Amino acid sequence: MQVESSGWSGDGAFTARLVEFLQSRPEVAFLRIEDAPSSRAEAGYNFLSNEIHVGFVVEERRERIRRFGFLPGVRRWQEARLSFEGLEPLLSEAEGIGPPDYADEGMIQYLRTERVVPPYQTRGIKLVEMVRLYPARPSPRR
Repeated sequence: MQVESSGWSGDGAFTARLVEFLQSRPEVAFLRIEDAPSSRAEAGYNFLSNEIHVGFVVEERRERIRRFGFLPGVRRWQEARLSFEGLEPLLSEAEGIGPPDYADEGMIQYLRTERVVPPYQTRGIKLVEMVRLYPARPSPRR
């Protein structure tokens, strides 16, 4: 598995939990984790926004065919072991992750909030963490 996390600051406990789960899956071949530009901190709250791009293991399939009814041949194509749509039920069943707040064919989104009260302070901050998962686009061949 290849993990590209140079664009991620490491903030976000839920993001780390998602990355750990995805790394344990044999169908996942590539992860790229990035901080989204919408992350910000204000008085009283922190808003973390992270993006995870997921690439899947691709297998080559072969099928014997006949061309023109009598010439033997082989048809080849590449197929991902798991689709992005198939990832949503796996995440929903995972302990500590659960069903997404929003999902469509190109994105899965989670939004988690928690109140953090540091020691020796009377007021805490609200931590809002938004994580979006996207299918990784294959790099163009050169």
